[in-house]
Amino acid sequence: MKIFSVDKIREADTYTIEHEPISSIDLMERAATQLFLWLSKRVDNSHAIRIFAGPGNNGGDGLALGRMLAHAGYHVEIFIVRYTNKTSEDFNTNYERAKDTEGCNITDLNNINDFPEIDEEDIVIDAIFGSGLTRPIEGFPGEVIHEINLSPAIKVAIDTPSGIFSDTSSVVSKGAIVRVDYTLSFQFPKLAFMMPENDPYVGDWHLLDIGLHADYINNTPTNHFFTVKQDVVPLVKKRQKFSHKGTYGHALLIAGSYGKMGAAILAAKGCLRAGAGLLHAHIPRIGYQIMQTALPEAMISLDRYDNYFSEVPDLSLFNAVGIGPGLGVEHQSQMALKLLIQEFHAPMVFDADALNILSENPTWLAFLPAGSILTPHPKEFERLAGKWNNEFDRLKLQRNFATRYHVYVVLKGANTSICTPDGKCYFNSSGNPGMATAGSGDVLTGIITGLLAQGYSPGQASVLGVYLHGLAGDMAAKKLGQQAVIAGDIITMLGKAWKKLK
Repeated sequence: MKIFSVDKIREADTYTIEHEPISSIDLMERAATQLFLWLSKRVDNSHAIRIFAGPGNNGGDGLALGRMLAHAGYHVEIFIVRYTNKTSEDFNTNYERAKDTEGCNITDLNNINDFPEIDEEDIVIDAIFGSGLTRPIEGFPGEVIHEINLSPAIKVAIDTPSGIFSDTSSVVSKGAIVRVDYTLSFQFPKLAFMMPENDPYVGDWHLLDIGLHADYINNTPTNHFFTVKQDVVPLVKKRQKFSHKGTYGHALLIAGSYGKMGAAILAAKGCLRAGAGLLHAHIPRIGYQIMQTALPEAMISLDRYDNYFSEVPDLSLFNAVGIGPGLGVEHQSQMALKLLIQEFHAPMVFDADALNILSENPTWLAFLPAGSILTPHPKEFERLAGKWNNEFDRLKLQRNFATRYHVYVVLKGANTSICTPDGKCYFNSSGNPGMATAGSGDVLTGIITGLLAQGYSPGQASVLGVYLHGLAGDMAAKKLGQQAVIAGDIITMLGKAWKKLK
């Protein structure tokens, strides 16, 4: 699914109006209908609806929604936030329609002293500013937003919370922003929704299809994507009847050290559950019995050292290599990683301590095999790429890092982002906070390594691996509850996750 900038969304509206064709006011009516259907399925008419509307098209959406809710028997009060005398044409049309609707009460807000009391059982609708906002909200509308935020009611934003900038950081501006429980976005998610800094404001966001023209959507390029199920299903390779274990690749996983063999086991299990035909786990001698007992399906390559990685095995056997989970950062491990980079010429997966070693030896980054996949969490990425002031700056750093070193950067977290060597960024839709648990990232490393071994391209392995990992995590959370999920539960659910993608 594409993520468009505000300018592109405006173009999509204009293209739809011209080529469907449909009038602007009727397109607004279509959007309001989708808002009404979403709300009426979830909120009965025992709740009063309080709509705060600005004088632009976002306010026009709010007025149209209020009219529809009033027709359906809801008690509706619309408060027009009069911070300017300018109004849009479609706002004016819907203002007149709402005025003539029985049960739809409209009041002008010209002074903060006129702000109404809001009951805990009310539903507040934010329709003050739309997605095109580019300046911080201050003054009277800022005071209104402050009062809305103090209210105990459930709050719902139309298209985007007032005060959020869709394509740049709004948090650094220090302007007022409405904190909502739900955001109902038209057709496309906003890039801002992918940023952790905006989560306290956006809440749980949902997409409403308002029928923007498919030709525009399909033919207009973008560098940002939101990965959903229908995007990854076509990537899944079908297994052939006469295939054998060699068909699905031979993976090498270099992991584990004294006290951290669990990371190696989790990654190895993830690799095999991802479908790799064969797996060698290169581990220190201390882990021999542990790995053989925990995962008899894995073959063992033993390091000469007891407690940590220090040498590279014969690489001629392997289609893919993953390195890092529980590895440690001993000097011998660093030298062995350098040798691995020099000797293996296909894309590899770098995680955890492998990334920490790279951050201590940044000149090695230029020698990584093209197409390699780095899977840092935010702190590991900061050590690699430097600090950032806000999440939009972080995304820029991530994209620049990927293009500079010709690698895929999988930055783990909610809506895990994948930046590619050609400058594209994919945000993942699966996963949940229950996956914020020790070992979850090790499982992901194993999954991506297993996909690489099977012949998936680095881009496919990254996008499919991250989605599959999150989907298994969602299934684990549904069964156990988010608080109870551990990394092993994600592995347990990988089989069901694969089945769901068929």
